[in-house]
Amino acid sequence: MENIQHSIQENEKGKRLDAVLAGLEYNWSRTQVQQWIKEGNVTVNGATTKPNYKCVPGADVQVEIPDPEPLDVEAEEMNLDVYYEDADVLVVNKPKGMVVHPAPGHLTGTLVNGLMAHCKDLSGINGVLRPGIVHRIDKDTSGLLMVAKNDSAHEKLVQQLVDKSVTRKYTAVVHGVITHDAGTIDAPIGRDKKDRQSMTVVDGGKQAITHFNVIERFKDFTLVECILETGRTHQIRVHMKHIGFPLAGDPKYGPRKTPDLNGQALHAGVLGFIHPSTEEYMEFTAPAPESLNEFIEKLKNDR
Repeated sequence: MENIQHSIQENEKGKRLDAVLAGLEYNWSRTQVQQWIKEGNVTVNGATTKPNYKCVPGADVQVEIPDPEPLDVEAEEMNLDVYYEDADVLVVNKPKGMVVHPAPGHLTGTLVNGLMAHCKDLSGINGVLRPGIVHRIDKDTSGLLMVAKNDSAHEKLVQQLVDKSVTRKYTAVVHGVITHDAGTIDAPIGRDKKDRQSMTVVDGGKQAITHFNVIERFKDFTLVECILETGRTHQIRVHMKHIGFPLAGDPKYGPRKTPDLNGQALHAGVLGFIHPSTEEYMEFTAPAPESLNEFIEKLKNDR
Protein backbone atom coordinates (compact mmCIF):
# COMPACT_ATOMS: atom_id res chain seq x y z
CA MET A 1 0.00 0.00 0.00
CA GLU A 2 1.45 3.36 -1.07
CA ASN A 3 1.08 6.47 1.09
CA ILE A 4 0.79 9.97 -0.41
CA GLN A 5 0.93 13.09 1.75
CA HIS A 6 -0.45 16.52 0.84
CA SER A 7 -0.61 19.73 2.83
CA ILE A 8 -3.63 21.89 1.98
CA GLN A 9 -2.53 25.15 0.35
CA GLU A 10 -4.04 28.62 0.70
CA ASN A 11 -5.50 28.50 -2.83
CA GLU A 12 -7.31 25.26 -1.90
CA LYS A 13 -9.14 26.86 1.02
CA GLY A 14 -12.85 26.00 1.06
CA LYS A 15 -12.62 23.55 -1.83
CA ARG A 16 -14.00 20.01 -1.57
CA LEU A 17 -11.40 17.46 -0.55
CA ASP A 18 -12.25 15.07 -3.40
CA ALA A 19 -11.83 17.89 -5.95
CA VAL A 20 -8.48 18.94 -4.49
CA LEU A 21 -7.09 15.39 -4.50
CA ALA A 22 -8.36 14.73 -8.04
CA GLY A 23 -6.42 17.79 -9.18
CA LEU A 24 -3.02 16.77 -7.80
CA GLU A 25 -1.67 15.47 -11.13
CA TYR A 26 -1.51 11.86 -9.94
CA ASN A 27 -4.02 10.99 -12.67
CA TRP A 28 -6.63 10.02 -10.05
CA SER A 29 -10.26 10.27 -11.08
CA ARG A 30 -12.64 12.06 -8.75
CA THR A 31 -14.73 8.88 -8.52
CA GLN A 32 -11.66 6.91 -7.41
CA VAL A 33 -10.80 9.53 -4.78
CA GLN A 34 -14.35 9.52 -3.44
CA GLN A 35 -14.21 5.74 -3.12
CA TRP A 36 -10.92 5.92 -1.19
CA ILE A 37 -12.39 8.54 1.16
CA LYS A 38 -15.53 6.46 1.79
CA GLU A 39 -13.38 3.38 2.49
CA GLY A 40 -11.32 5.29 5.07
CA ASN A 41 -8.13 5.39 2.98
CA VAL A 42 -7.96 9.20 3.25
CA THR A 43 -7.43 11.06 6.51
CA VAL A 44 -7.23 14.76 7.38
CA ASN A 45 -5.06 15.47 10.41
CA GLY A 46 -5.30 11.78 11.25
CA ALA A 47 -9.10 11.50 11.11
CA THR A 48 -11.32 10.00 8.42
CA THR A 49 -13.62 12.43 6.66
CA LYS A 50 -16.11 12.83 3.80
CA PRO A 51 -15.61 13.71 0.11
CA ASN A 52 -17.29 17.11 0.60
CA TYR A 53 -14.96 18.13 3.45
CA LYS A 54 -14.08 21.83 2.96
CA CYS A 55 -10.32 22.14 2.96
CA VAL A 56 -8.48 24.25 5.53
CA PRO A 57 -4.98 25.57 4.72
CA GLY A 58 -2.26 23.69 6.56
CA ALA A 59 -4.32 20.55 7.11
CA ASP A 60 -2.34 17.33 6.63
CA VAL A 61 -3.96 14.92 4.19
CA GLN A 62 -2.80 11.31 4.00
CA VAL A 63 -3.88 9.09 1.10
CA GLU A 64 -3.30 5.35 1.36
CA ILE A 65 -3.51 3.85 -2.12
CA PRO A 66 -4.70 0.23 -1.89
CA ASP A 67 -2.74 -2.47 -3.66
CA PRO A 68 -4.21 -3.26 -7.10
CA GLU A 69 -7.10 -5.71 -7.06
CA PRO A 70 -7.19 -8.71 -9.41
CA LEU A 71 -8.37 -7.44 -12.78
CA ASP A 72 -11.85 -8.57 -13.76
CA VAL A 73 -11.64 -7.15 -17.27
CA GLU A 74 -11.16 -9.83 -19.93
CA ALA A 75 -8.26 -9.88 -22.34
CA GLU A 76 -9.29 -9.65 -26.00
CA GLU A 77 -7.13 -10.46 -28.99
CA MET A 78 -6.83 -7.36 -31.16
CA ASN A 79 -4.63 -6.25 -34.02
CA LEU A 80 -3.00 -3.41 -32.10
CA ASP A 81 -0.82 -0.93 -33.98
CA VAL A 82 2.23 -1.10 -31.70
CA TYR A 83 4.95 1.42 -32.53
CA TYR A 84 7.41 0.45 -29.80
CA GLU A 85 7.68 -2.01 -26.95
CA ASP A 86 10.24 -3.13 -24.37
CA ALA A 87 10.17 -4.31 -20.75
CA ASP A 88 9.11 -0.89 -19.43
CA VAL A 89 6.93 0.88 -21.94
CA LEU A 90 4.73 0.35 -24.95
CA VAL A 91 3.67 2.95 -27.53
CA VAL A 92 0.47 2.21 -29.43
CA ASN A 93 -1.43 4.05 -32.15
CA LYS A 94 -5.09 4.03 -31.06
CA PRO A 95 -7.67 4.01 -33.86
CA LYS A 96 -10.54 6.46 -33.95
CA GLY A 97 -13.65 5.05 -32.29
CA MET A 98 -11.85 2.95 -29.68
CA VAL A 99 -12.34 3.69 -25.97
CA VAL A 100 -9.06 3.68 -24.01
CA HIS A 101 -10.16 1.95 -20.81
CA PRO A 102 -13.22 0.05 -19.58
CA ALA A 103 -15.89 1.54 -17.38
CA PRO A 104 -18.63 -0.18 -15.37
CA GLY A 105 -21.17 -1.51 -17.86
CA HIS A 106 -18.69 -1.22 -20.73
CA LEU A 107 -15.95 -3.76 -20.10
CA THR A 108 -15.13 -4.98 -23.61
CA GLY A 109 -13.67 -3.67 -26.86
CA THR A 110 -11.38 -1.11 -25.24
CA LEU A 111 -7.66 -0.54 -25.72
CA VAL A 112 -7.06 -2.00 -22.26
CA ASN A 113 -8.79 -5.25 -23.29
CA GLY A 114 -6.41 -5.49 -26.24
CA LEU A 115 -3.36 -4.57 -24.17
CA MET A 116 -4.14 -7.32 -21.67
CA ALA A 117 -4.05 -9.89 -24.44
CA HIS A 118 -0.93 -8.39 -26.01
CA CYS A 119 1.20 -8.26 -22.85
CA LYS A 120 0.71 -9.83 -19.46
CA ASP A 121 2.69 -7.23 -17.50
CA LEU A 122 1.01 -3.85 -17.04
CA SER A 123 1.37 -1.31 -14.24
CA GLY A 124 -1.38 -1.58 -11.64
CA ILE A 125 -1.12 1.97 -10.30
CA ASN A 126 -4.33 3.23 -11.90
CA GLY A 127 -6.44 0.37 -10.57
CA VAL A 128 -8.34 -2.53 -12.01
CA LEU A 129 -9.91 -0.77 -14.99
CA ARG A 130 -6.89 1.22 -16.18
CA PRO A 131 -3.82 -1.05 -16.01
CA GLY A 132 -0.78 0.57 -17.59
CA ILE A 133 -2.66 3.69 -18.67
CA VAL A 134 -0.50 6.77 -18.10
CA HIS A 135 -2.55 9.23 -20.15
CA ARG A 136 -5.49 8.91 -22.50
CA ILE A 137 -7.12 10.40 -25.56
CA ASP A 138 -10.81 10.65 -26.38
CA LYS A 139 -12.70 7.81 -28.05
CA ASP A 140 -12.98 9.62 -31.39
CA THR A 141 -9.42 10.98 -31.34
CA SER A 142 -6.85 8.75 -33.00
CA GLY A 143 -3.15 8.62 -32.23
CA LEU A 144 -0.24 7.70 -30.01
CA LEU A 145 -0.37 6.69 -26.35
CA MET A 146 2.37 5.53 -23.99
CA VAL A 147 1.57 2.59 -21.72
CA ALA A 148 3.54 1.59 -18.62
CA LYS A 149 4.43 -2.08 -18.13
CA ASN A 150 5.52 -1.75 -14.49
CA ASP A 151 4.87 0.63 -11.59
CA SER A 152 8.32 2.21 -11.64
CA ALA A 153 7.97 3.14 -15.31
CA HIS A 154 4.44 4.41 -14.64
CA GLU A 155 5.57 6.78 -11.88
CA LYS A 156 8.41 8.18 -13.98
CA LEU A 157 6.20 8.74 -17.02
CA VAL A 158 3.50 10.45 -14.93
CA GLN A 159 6.17 12.70 -13.40
CA GLN A 160 7.17 13.77 -16.90
CA LEU A 161 3.56 14.75 -17.56
CA VAL A 162 3.57 16.74 -14.31
CA ASP A 163 6.86 18.38 -15.32
CA LYS A 164 5.40 19.16 -18.79
CA SER A 165 8.36 17.48 -20.48
CA VAL A 166 6.34 15.06 -22.66
CA THR A 167 5.98 16.08 -26.32
CA ARG A 168 2.37 15.78 -27.53
CA LYS A 169 1.52 17.22 -30.93
CA TYR A 170 -1.90 16.90 -32.55
CA THR A 171 -3.17 17.51 -36.07
CA ALA A 172 -6.60 19.16 -36.14
CA VAL A 173 -9.03 20.76 -38.57
CA VAL A 174 -11.03 23.64 -37.14
CA HIS A 175 -13.97 25.71 -38.35
CA GLY A 176 -13.06 29.18 -39.56
CA VAL A 177 -9.93 30.73 -41.03
CA ILE A 178 -7.28 31.63 -38.45
CA THR A 179 -5.51 34.72 -39.73
CA HIS A 180 -2.43 34.62 -37.48
CA ASP A 181 0.19 31.90 -37.93
CA ALA A 182 0.61 30.80 -34.31
CA GLY A 183 -0.79 31.35 -30.85
CA THR A 184 -1.02 30.17 -27.26
CA ILE A 185 -4.24 29.57 -25.34
CA ASP A 186 -3.74 29.85 -21.57
CA ALA A 187 -7.20 29.39 -20.07
CA PRO A 188 -8.25 27.23 -17.07
CA ILE A 189 -10.58 24.30 -17.75
CA GLY A 190 -13.21 22.84 -15.45
CA ARG A 191 -16.54 21.04 -15.47
CA ASP A 192 -19.36 22.94 -17.17
CA LYS A 193 -21.92 23.76 -14.46
CA LYS A 194 -24.74 23.73 -17.01
CA ASP A 195 -23.68 20.39 -18.52
CA ARG A 196 -21.72 18.12 -16.19
CA GLN A 197 -20.74 15.87 -19.11
CA SER A 198 -18.83 18.72 -20.77
CA MET A 199 -15.76 20.80 -19.93
CA THR A 200 -15.37 24.54 -20.42
CA VAL A 201 -13.07 27.46 -19.71
CA VAL A 202 -13.97 28.55 -16.19
CA ASP A 203 -12.53 30.69 -13.41
CA GLY A 204 -10.98 28.45 -10.79
CA GLY A 205 -10.47 25.57 -13.22
CA LYS A 206 -7.25 23.65 -13.69
CA GLN A 207 -4.46 25.41 -15.55
CA ALA A 208 -4.54 24.48 -19.23
CA ILE A 209 -2.13 25.65 -21.93
CA THR A 210 -2.32 24.81 -25.64
CA HIS A 211 0.04 26.13 -28.33
CA PHE A 212 -1.00 26.03 -31.99
CA ASN A 213 0.54 26.62 -35.41
CA VAL A 214 -1.37 27.09 -38.65
CA ILE A 215 -0.40 24.49 -41.26
CA GLU A 216 -2.80 25.40 -44.07
CA ARG A 217 -5.86 27.58 -44.62
CA PHE A 218 -8.92 26.57 -46.63
CA LYS A 219 -12.13 28.34 -47.61
CA ASP A 220 -13.96 27.85 -44.30
CA PHE A 221 -11.54 25.73 -42.28
CA THR A 222 -7.96 25.76 -41.00
CA LEU A 223 -5.52 22.86 -40.60
CA VAL A 224 -3.51 23.35 -37.40
CA GLU A 225 -0.93 21.62 -35.24
CA CYS A 226 -1.79 21.79 -31.53
CA ILE A 227 0.90 21.24 -28.91
CA LEU A 228 -0.16 20.35 -25.37
CA GLU A 229 1.69 21.86 -22.44
CA THR A 230 -0.90 20.45 -20.04
CA GLY A 231 -3.33 17.58 -20.53
CA ARG A 232 -6.81 18.42 -19.30
CA THR A 233 -9.93 16.52 -20.34
CA HIS A 234 -11.00 17.59 -23.85
CA GLN A 235 -8.36 20.34 -23.69
CA ILE A 236 -7.80 21.00 -27.41
CA ARG A 237 -11.51 20.73 -28.18
CA VAL A 238 -12.43 23.17 -25.39
CA HIS A 239 -9.62 25.64 -26.10
CA MET A 240 -10.21 25.87 -29.83
CA LYS A 241 -13.92 26.43 -29.23
CA HIS A 242 -13.04 29.08 -26.64
CA ILE A 243 -11.14 31.17 -29.22
CA GLY A 244 -13.89 30.76 -31.81
CA PHE A 245 -12.45 27.94 -33.93
CA PRO A 246 -14.12 24.67 -32.81
CA LEU A 247 -12.97 21.36 -34.25
CA ALA A 248 -14.63 20.08 -37.39
CA GLY A 249 -16.89 17.11 -36.74
CA ASP A 250 -16.93 17.60 -32.97
CA PRO A 251 -20.35 16.41 -31.73
CA LYS A 252 -19.94 17.98 -28.27
CA TYR A 253 -18.10 21.26 -28.77
CA GLY A 254 -18.58 21.93 -32.48
CA PRO A 255 -21.31 24.01 -34.14
CA ARG A 256 -24.62 22.46 -35.12
CA LYS A 257 -23.62 22.45 -38.78
CA THR A 258 -20.35 20.54 -38.88
CA PRO A 259 -19.06 17.85 -41.26
CA ASP A 260 -20.14 14.30 -40.43
CA LEU A 261 -16.77 12.75 -39.60
CA ASN A 262 -17.94 10.32 -36.90
CA GLY A 263 -16.22 12.50 -34.35
CA GLN A 264 -13.77 15.39 -34.14
CA ALA A 265 -10.99 15.89 -36.71
CA LEU A 266 -8.15 15.36 -34.25
CA HIS A 267 -5.11 13.07 -34.36
CA ALA A 268 -2.34 12.66 -31.77
CA GLY A 269 0.45 12.34 -34.31
CA VAL A 270 3.65 12.97 -32.32
CA LEU A 271 4.60 11.59 -28.89
CA GLY A 272 7.97 12.07 -27.24
CA PHE A 273 9.24 11.22 -23.74
CA ILE A 274 12.34 10.24 -21.79
CA HIS A 275 12.61 6.46 -21.45
CA PRO A 276 12.04 5.54 -17.78
CA SER A 277 15.08 3.22 -17.64
CA THR A 278 17.59 4.35 -20.27
CA GLU A 279 16.78 8.06 -19.75
CA GLU A 280 17.10 8.60 -23.49
CA TYR A 281 14.60 10.84 -25.27
CA MET A 282 12.37 8.91 -27.67
CA GLU A 283 9.93 10.39 -30.18
CA PHE A 284 7.36 8.67 -32.39
CA THR A 285 5.25 9.91 -35.29
CA ALA A 286 2.04 8.30 -36.57
CA PRO A 287 0.44 9.52 -39.81
CA ALA A 288 -3.13 10.78 -39.69
CA PRO A 289 -5.77 8.13 -40.47
CA GLU A 290 -7.06 7.83 -44.00
CA SER A 291 -10.44 9.34 -43.12
CA LEU A 292 -8.83 12.55 -41.85
CA ASN A 293 -6.52 12.77 -44.86
CA GLU A 294 -9.49 12.35 -47.20
CA PHE A 295 -11.33 15.19 -45.45
CA ILE A 296 -8.27 17.45 -45.77
CA GLU A 297 -7.95 16.61 -49.48
CA LYS A 298 -11.63 17.49 -49.96
CA LEU A 299 -11.04 20.88 -48.33
CA LYS A 300 -8.09 21.50 -50.67
CA ASN A 301 -10.20 20.68 -53.73
CA ASP A 302 -13.07 22.93 -52.56
CA ARG A 303 -10.94 26.09 -52.47
